[in-house]
Amino acid sequence: MTDRPDARQLELVTHAILAPSSHNTQCWLFRLGPERIEILPDRGRRCPVVDPDDHHLFVSLGCAAENLLQAAPALGWRGEVRYQGDAGGSVAMALDAGPVERSALFEAIATRQSTRCDYDGQPLSNAELRALEAAGTGAGVRVVLLTERAPMERVLELVVEGNRAQLNDPAFLRELKHWVRFNTRHAKATADGLFAACTGNPSLPAWLGRALFEHIVSAKAENAKAVRQVRSSAGLAVFVSEIDEPVHWIEAGRAFERFALQATVLGVRTAHLNQPLEVPALRSELAAAIGLDRGRPDLLVRFGRGPLMPRSFRRPASHVVVAGL
Repeated sequence: MTDRPDARQLELVTHAILAPSSHNTQCWLFRLGPERIEILPDRGRRCPVVDPDDHHLFVSLGCAAENLLQAAPALGWRGEVRYQGDAGGSVAMALDAGPVERSALFEAIATRQSTRCDYDGQPLSNAELRALEAAGTGAGVRVVLLTERAPMERVLELVVEGNRAQLNDPAFLRELKHWVRFNTRHAKATADGLFAACTGNPSLPAWLGRALFEHIVSAKAENAKAVRQVRSSAGLAVFVSEIDEPVHWIEAGRAFERFALQATVLGVRTAHLNQPLEVPALRSELAAAIGLDRGRPDLLVRFGRGPLMPRSFRRPASHVVVAGL
């Protein structure tokens, strides 16, 4: 890769797109300009059933923005992020020249993953928990860590209830099935979506997977998996934004991505359990369960040590870059 600014910006984008997104929709586009990158929401990739207010979409933009910020110093830039509500909800990052620095969080971008399997059930040290809490705190966003079994079990009850509500909703199942990739060939062809191997599910021909989907993905089976996975985790993390609006949802995404990158540095895995947040009737119950008196619970994440799983695919940077500024 050359040292031209546009080439370096494209390299930044290759790091940004390794961020997580809801259903791995990769709901972002990038516009490059002189000393500037803008992240735009790709509303053609929104999930209106599970995410009717685009909350997860903006969280996903925040995750990508955080990767940009962590990668910028490695390429000799310093970045500053600003939300542009008057520009359709985009995120702009100004780039200034700076010293070349490669941080541990930057190095973790390439290896971070959402690890959807059982963990080893062992607790983390107090120092590790403090590092995760610091990484997961941001402007108008804080993270609540649950490591005692009683509160974790109460939250698990809400996960089970949320699973049951979602998996008995035909519209939810149709939307979820649309984003599932049933085998490696299918996943590589689209370079997006929920790759079945990432969750330990067997490879199936796409036509067969679609035909059997409602039988394979049942509330009973998914709840048994959720119980096992929460009880094998070292703890749960709830990310809370002070104000329920897109600028804070983006900050929640940034905070989560720092948390996930710090976890990766520590050899700790993470995975989302957002069901209680996606069923509006349960969101207030989750807030009460963790003692919140204000703010919106944005994300629910489990964490612990466990094996790596197969990785999900990403579209090439060239597929998500639009005409320049």
